[in-house]
Amino acid sequence: MINLSRVDLNLLLTLDVLLTEHNVTRAAQRLNLSQPSVSIQLARLREIFADPLLLPGPRGMQPTARAEALREPLRQALDALERAVAPPDAFDPAQASVTWRIVATDYMAAVIILPALRRLRAVSPGTRLAVLELRPEQIVRQAGQQEVDLIFHTRDGAPPSLHQRHLFTERYVLAGRADHPGLKRRPTLAQFCEMEQVIVSPDGGGFSAATDVALANKGLSRRVVLSVPHFLFMLETLANTDLVAMLPERLVKHASALKIVEPPLEIAGFDMMMLWHERVHRDPSHIWLRQHIMDSIR
Repeated sequence: MINLSRVDLNLLLTLDVLLTEHNVTRAAQRLNLSQPSVSIQLARLREIFADPLLLPGPRGMQPTARAEALREPLRQALDALERAVAPPDAFDPAQASVTWRIVATDYMAAVIILPALRRLRAVSPGTRLAVLELRPEQIVRQAGQQEVDLIFHTRDGAPPSLHQRHLFTERYVLAGRADHPGLKRRPTLAQFCEMEQVIVSPDGGGFSAATDVALANKGLSRRVVLSVPHFLFMLETLANTDLVAMLPERLVKHASALKIVEPPLEIAGFDMMMLWHERVHRDPSHIWLRQHIMDSIR
């Protein structure tokens, strides 16, 4: 058995050319080497394979039986190696058949994925999207183990080990049903605190959020009477009750069933980020997907 650690790849390239040319001079020209260099490499190959490989003949050098046996598997191996180290092909979305796995909350799916979906289906009909639930404590592991490809997350708490790209900065507005009597104009802070309100609590069951912290700093509190885990149920609740809510503006700015007004106090917004792992950072299909999402954001 030949120890592969003793075999220089350049020697195999030289052998491949020699088996085609049957001539040291022509092989040297093709390899852009001097004739003595190719002769030295041939001598090294003979030592490695314990065979003369090429013998002088009336019409150039003639391959031995061992060399003939090497010709085809050597060419196949070099072809495979060339394909392995070649730059990746350009991504063609029209011909692609890819399943992308994206982590997002229902808010993120509504304001980021949904705007991108229609054009995605038009330009890349063979691709599929799987939207997975956001579990912040698992995203680094999921990305590293190829369980997910792209993650949407707020800047706060975004793992620094993942690549990050800023998508937009979100702000909060006050929303209720379209004919809500308390939203005909911007309510005062006192009126706001008296309104019955609903909040989203992703962890389940919470009745306090950033708004409550801002109010507490002023010595005030509000009436949170409903806590829900998802935005979809909240929007239906607002449209069909007298409850109001502080909501991200992008989620409700086109909701005709709701009335949107400026809140009576300023609540810090948040930066929305797109995250991905180093393993897909340079992949042409993933680069295309990330740019497609960026282009879809308004």
